[in-house]
Amino acid sequence: MDQTHAVASIFERDLDRCAANTAPLTPITYLRRAAGVFPDKTAVIHGDARLSYRELFARACRLASALAKRGIGRGDTVTILAPNTPAMLEAHYGVPMAGAVLNALNTRLDAATIAFILDHAEAKVLLCDRELAATARAALAQTKSKPLVIDIEDALAPAGDTIGAMSYEALLAEGDPDTDTGEPADEWQSLSLLYTSGTTGNPKGVVYSHRGAYLNAFGNMITFGLRSDSVYLWTLPMFHCNGWTYTWAVTAAFGTHVCLRKVEPAPVYAAIAEHGVTHMCGAPVVLTMLAHAPDEAKTPFEQTVEIATGGAAPPSAVIEAMEANGFRVTHLYGLTESYGPATVCAWQESWADLDDRQRTERMARQGVRYVTLDGARVAAPEDLAELPADGATLGEMMLRGNTVMKGYYKNPTATAEAFRGGWLHTGDLAVRHTDGYMEVKDRSKDVIISGGENISSLEVEEALYRHPKVLEAAVVARPDARWGETPCAFITAKAGATLSAAEITDYCRGVLAGFKVPRTVIFGPLPKTSTGKIQKFVLRDRARAL
Repeated sequence: MDQTHAVASIFERDLDRCAANTAPLTPITYLRRAAGVFPDKTAVIHGDARLSYRELFARACRLASALAKRGIGRGDTVTILAPNTPAMLEAHYGVPMAGAVLNALNTRLDAATIAFILDHAEAKVLLCDRELAATARAALAQTKSKPLVIDIEDALAPAGDTIGAMSYEALLAEGDPDTDTGEPADEWQSLSLLYTSGTTGNPKGVVYSHRGAYLNAFGNMITFGLRSDSVYLWTLPMFHCNGWTYTWAVTAAFGTHVCLRKVEPAPVYAAIAEHGVTHMCGAPVVLTMLAHAPDEAKTPFEQTVEIATGGAAPPSAVIEAMEANGFRVTHLYGLTESYGPATVCAWQESWADLDDRQRTERMARQGVRYVTLDGARVAAPEDLAELPADGATLGEMMLRGNTVMKGYYKNPTATAEAFRGGWLHTGDLAVRHTDGYMEVKDRSKDVIISGGENISSLEVEEALYRHPKVLEAAVVARPDARWGETPCAFITAKAGATLSAAEITDYCRGVLAGFKVPRTVIFGPLPKTSTGKIQKFVLRDRARAL
């Protein structure tokens, strides 16, 4: 090393970090700022209810204060099971304001998986929407830990039980609206814990930092063009990568959040027209649903709505249909481990001169790295050598930077493997085109992405193997026009046993979340290598041909 640079220069010797020139990056500051700059602006719309930024900040402070009074603080996990409601949004601020870690659960999970997460996360509090109370009750019956349960009684929720010690509003009443805890003390402090099934049976916990969430939200605001006059419709679940960090990005831009408990064509189109929605996000299945909705479900609107999609490349025909319905599609790419979006298929003006098919094919690529991501590349997984941008050489897409997770909770082995060589290994096989844009061609892992949700093939196989008549089972993805992909099960029955597809699906509904149940069941011997390993690539080909 050059010794002239071993000693700090005068620029470092006499210029120290202090409270005046350094502060931890945290998305909490976005709400603090919005409440100060636009206190009376509508921050949240939910049915007939409205919350200003002053009110949203006060409620978040109440939540943080109430949690602190009950001994919840730095490093404690607060779990929430709720659809896209004001309470869910408030938790994205109030929980980290208390120094605690927010654990937003997928509302489609089965009780057994929720029970595993509650125990693994060591949840101290469970905030539960009454519509999901029955599932939560079944999960709590299976847990070792017994968190404090709080009922969220949303006015727009269907009838449901209350299972908690108190209501969410009663909890807020315990808090002080004028007490801001000043958290976090450190921007590397953990903010969020999100579980992804990945390729293992038990879900892995992905940990986000305050710094990463702040930066990814800022990247979303820039990339998606959010402004103070933006109106964002919540068609993307807030539990999914914390709503791809748009829970914080919309607030950073002083925009308006429009909550929506359930995504169906008629209420989506109605909300767009009524509230002047300008931005929204969703998996390709949402785009397909909106593009092919019956005319009677479509309320006309005049504005062009920006819609971002990810999870799988949107078919070019769907992009064209969405444009015909008044939407402009932006294709994003990322994963739970990268705070959601990490790359964007940035629009090039030259594409406007292409025909519809060529243009939409370009728009379906995964694109280039976010402004807040340090690096994204296609490389050889063996030696990490970057591969040529020729549109043909296949390698693994890899990411690095501040908007990559801290790691997997309680799983240092998986963390080390994911970060091997100083890059996040996505497991997606891609090419880089001559213009620098990346395009995913296949998945090296056997993850099935259905409606934007990851399904572990191993988890489904584990359930199938527990059926008393199943000898062997393998699960792969089958293309689906609506959901993108659905699980396809190939099963060999035990000698002398009689099995039907209906029996298998009925059984799976009892042990798996509904979206994980195989939609297709094929019986017969499974193809294997000479060493006895099931050849899933053969099964994938069969599933595509069905």
